[in-house]
Amino acid sequence: MIRVIIERHIAETLESAYEERSRTLLRRAVDAPGFISGETLVDSADSNHRLTLCNWRSGADWDRWYHSPDRHALMNSLVPMMDRDEKITVLEQC
Repeated sequence: MIRVIIERHIAETLESAYEERSRTLLRRAVDAPGFISGETLVDSADSNHRLTLCNWRSGADWDRWYHSPDRHALMNSLVPMMDRDEKITVLEQC
């Protein structure tokens, strides 16, 4: 199993639109092969800083989802709402 941390920073005033679209993205990920679980958190010091933590069966499952046309299409609607590049960290158990 791997854990993926996805960090995004939303541009001011776009929080509601971002929330709607990011929930759609997470719902689609839930249906992807290898997805185990996920949650989204808000930074208590910066409400525009969001972290999504998700568990995947394998790195191959994550890569398949990450490079999928479905994720790319959904990200195309999110990217204009972000004021920084998405940061992704993939973690494995020791």
